[in-house]
Amino acid sequence: MVSRYLSTYREFWRLNTLTLLEYKANFFIWFVFTIIYHGVAIGTIWIMMSRFPLMNGWDWRQVFFLYALWMVAHTLNNTFFFTVGNVGEHVREGDFDRFLVRPLDPLFQVLSQPGQIWPDELAVALVFFAFAQGAVHLQWTAASTALLLLAFTGGALIDFAVQLAVATLSFWVIRLDTLRWVIMSLENDFTRYPLSIYNRGVRIMLAYVFPFAFMNYFPATTLLHKTAEAGYTINPALGWLTPLVGAAWFAAAYAFWRAGLNRYKGTGS
Repeated sequence: MVSRYLSTYREFWRLNTLTLLEYKANFFIWFVFTIIYHGVAIGTIWIMMSRFPLMNGWDWRQVFFLYALWMVAHTLNNTFFFTVGNVGEHVREGDFDRFLVRPLDPLFQVLSQPGQIWPDELAVALVFFAFAQGAVHLQWTAASTALLLLAFTGGALIDFAVQLAVATLSFWVIRLDTLRWVIMSLENDFTRYPLSIYNRGVRIMLAYVFPFAFMNYFPATTLLHKTAEAGYTINPALGWLTPLVGAAWFAAAYAFWRAGLNRYKGTGS
């Protein structure tokens, strides 16, 4: 069974790579857009920090590191799990049924369906992170390396779990494009800056309702030894909880997904 899944996934990536190579201009344009998009985001951070040199004790280099840490986890999710966002479209078009009649797990099929997955964004994220860690003079130790790997993996899992939960709602509501983009905007916009600059309601939202703060803020406070900010104290152990939070969210999201599958009857019924 495992070998069948692995061979299917290898075939998916083979087809995806051939698709990318077939349209080289499209790939190049998307690659340039990726650099510009994240470059603009970092430029916005620099402009903001030029007016406010410190944000609750965070300088622009540390905020850049915060963004780069999120960027790696986010693009890791996009590289391997982005197609989960297509569930709503499959449900609306009535072709989700094909995933249910094949001898493979439906979620696996959604994640490995032929399409254009862009691994270049992950490569750009790693380059940005290389510059960011140099800017903050990150101390590379066994502990910091382990924490980074756990943060990347757990952060990607958190990102995926939230998107999976939203996609599962399509079994009831059919169309949820607006909700998906609202949550993506919440993640993209609010994770750029330290959690401590927001009011209590936003901090609760980003730490407990949608735990995006575990993707970058809590690991960053541990790595940069910034657990005591002005008017806000963070337990350094929170930085190590990212993979546990990711695993818990994925378990809950997958259970919700299974419940949605049991409820699904097709758009024509």
